[in-house]
Amino acid sequence: MSWGTELWDQFDNLEKHTQWGIDVLEKYIKFVKERTEIELSYAKQLRNLSKKYQPKKNSKEEEEYRYTSARAFLATLNEMNDYAGQHEVISENMTSLITGELTRYVQELKQERKSHFHDGRKAQQHIETCWKQLEASKRRFERDCKEADRAQQYFEKMDADINVTKADVEKARQQAQLRHQMAEDSKAEYSSTLQKFNSEQHDHYYTHIPNIFQKIQEMEERRIVRIGESMKTFAEVDRQVIPIIGKCLDEITKAAESIDHKNDSQLVIEAFKSGFEPPGDVDFEDFTQPMKRTISESSLSNSRGDGKSEPKFGSKSKGKLWPFIKKNKLMSLLTSPHQPPPPPPASASPSAVPNGPQSPKQQKEPLSHRFNEFMTSKPKIHCFRSLKRGLSLKLGAGPEDFSNLPPEQRRKKLQQKVDELNKDIQKEMDQRDALTKMKDVYIKNPQMGDAASVDQRLAELGQNIEKLRLEVQKFEGWLAEVEGRLPPRNEQARRQSGLYEAQNTSAVNSCAQDRESPDGSYTEEQSQETEMKVPATDFDDEFDDEEPLPTIGTCKALYTFEGQNEGTISVAEGEMLYVIEEDKGDGWTRIRRNEDEEGYVPTSYVEVYLDKNAKDEYKSLQKISE
Repeated sequence: MSWGTELWDQFDNLEKHTQWGIDVLEKYIKFVKERTEIELSYAKQLRNLSKKYQPKKNSKEEEEYRYTSARAFLATLNEMNDYAGQHEVISENMTSLITGELTRYVQELKQERKSHFHDGRKAQQHIETCWKQLEASKRRFERDCKEADRAQQYFEKMDADINVTKADVEKARQQAQLRHQMAEDSKAEYSSTLQKFNSEQHDHYYTHIPNIFQKIQEMEERRIVRIGESMKTFAEVDRQVIPIIGKCLDEITKAAESIDHKNDSQLVIEAFKSGFEPPGDVDFEDFTQPMKRTISESSLSNSRGDGKSEPKFGSKSKGKLWPFIKKNKLMSLLTSPHQPPPPPPASASPSAVPNGPQSPKQQKEPLSHRFNEFMTSKPKIHCFRSLKRGLSLKLGAGPEDFSNLPPEQRRKKLQQKVDELNKDIQKEMDQRDALTKMKDVYIKNPQMGDAASVDQRLAELGQNIEKLRLEVQKFEGWLAEVEGRLPPRNEQARRQSGLYEAQNTSAVNSCAQDRESPDGSYTEEQSQETEMKVPATDFDDEFDDEEPLPTIGTCKALYTFEGQNEGTISVAEGEMLYVIEEDKGDGWTRIRRNEDEEGYVPTSYVEVYLDKNAKDEYKSLQKISE
C-alpha cells in the first residue's frame, strides 16, 4: 500500500490532506497550551485559597490552632498547597514535553512538506514540458507532410501540361523532392521526441512521483505517530503526579483521623479555667427580726477611728465569690464629694481670710442610701481608671503581671512569659560566648581583627542579660505568688498604706459583703453576727494591681485649700499638680500630687492646663463606656 502507486493522480488532494494534518497538530498544541493555563490558574487559586485561611501571625487565630480539629484544618491547608504544586508540575511538564516539542516539530514538518511538494510540482512541470515538445514536433511533422503532398501534386500537374516549359517542370520536381525531405526529417524528429516523452512519462509515473508521494506518506505517518505519542505523554504527565496527589489526600485523611474530641475538650478547660471556686449556698435571711443590712455612718467613723476593719465575709471562699467588681466603683461612691464646691475667696489669697475657704462637707445622707444606690443602680464605669481597664480588656491589652486574668490563666501567662525570657537570655548568652571566643581569637591572632572592637558589644550583651534576668525574677515572683509559694507581693505595702486607704477600708469591707455576680445577680451574706472576721487586706487582694489613672494635664493652685473631708486633698497656693479627671459639672476636679496622694479640689481653686491628646483619648474612652 503506497500512495505513489495508489494515488499517482491525486497530487492536489494529497496536498490538501497534509495541510489538514498540520492544522490538526496545531489545534492539539493550542489545546494543550490552554490546558496548561487552566492548570496554572487552578494552582494559583488553590494557593490563594490556602493562604486566605492560613492563621495570621501574632493573632488570636494562631492560638486557636492548638486544638486538634484546627490543626487538622491547618494540615489540610498545607496539603492543598502541595496539591496546587502538583498542578503546577503538570503545567510545566506539558509545556516542556508537549507544547514546546510539538511546536518545533510543526515547524520542521512544514519545511519538509514544502520541500516534497516542491519536488512534485517540479516533476509535473517537466513532464508537461516534454508533452508540449511532443505536440510541437507532431504538428510540424503533420505540416511538412501536407506541404510535401501539395508539392507532389503540383509537380505531376506541371509534368502533364504540354504547355509548361521543361524548366518549370524541373523546378516543380525539385520543390516536391525538397518538401518530401523536410517531411522525412520532421517524421524522424517526431519519432525521437515521442520516444523521449514516453520514457520521461514512464519515469514520472513509475519513479519520480511514487518516490515523492512515498516521502509525503512517510511524513504524514510520522505526524500521526507523533501526535499519538503526545497524547500518551499528556496522560503520563497526569499519571506521574497521581501518587503524590494521593499522598496529599492520605495526609488529609490522616489529619482528619488525628482529631481527638476529648483532647480538645481538655484544652478548652485549660484555656478558660479561672481557678475560682463556685459560689457557696445563699443563706436564709429572716426578715422577721430587725437587722441592719448596712453599716451606719457612726460605725463607719468608729471603725476609722479604731483603725480596725469590720467583718467582711463569711469565709475565704465566699469572700471571693465574684472577683470582677471594681474597687474604684466603691471608692468613687464613698469618696467623691457630693455637695457643691465652695466659691473662691474674694481676696487675692485665701490666706488673707481669717478662716479661709472651708473644704466641702459630706451631705447628711445616710451611708446605707449610698450603698443601696450602688448595689441597685446599673453598673457603670465611674472613673477613668475603670474605663481604661475595661477598654484595655476589650482590646486585648492588660497589666504587665496579667492581674486582669483569672488565677489559672494568669499562672499560664506568667509561666509562658518566664519561658520566653529564658529563651531570650539563652540567645544573648550564646551571642556573648561566640563574641568571647572571637575576642580570644583576635587576642591570639591580632592580624585577624581588633579585640577591642567587640568589647562594646559584649558590654551591651551583659547589660541585656542582666535586664532579662531581672525581668525573669520579677515574673517568677508573680508566678510564685499565684502558685501560693510566696505571700502576696503588696501585703506589706497595704499594711502601711496612707490615711486615704485606711479611712475607707472599713466602708469597703462592709459594702463588699454584697457582691455582684457575672449574671447581674447579687450574693448576700446572712448577717454580720454569723460572719467570720477576715483581715481587711483580703478585700484589696482583688484590686492591688489596679492601674493608676493616667494624667490628662496639669494644674496650678490659685488658692490654698484645706481638704478636710474624705475624697478631697489639701493644696497650697501656687502648687503644680497633675490632673487625672476633669470637672464633670459638679464643680470638682480630681488631681494627683504623687503616686499615693490624690483627691478632689474645687475647680475654681485651680487653673487647669489639659493635654489635648490625653483629653481626646479620655473623651473617646468615655463614649465607649457609655
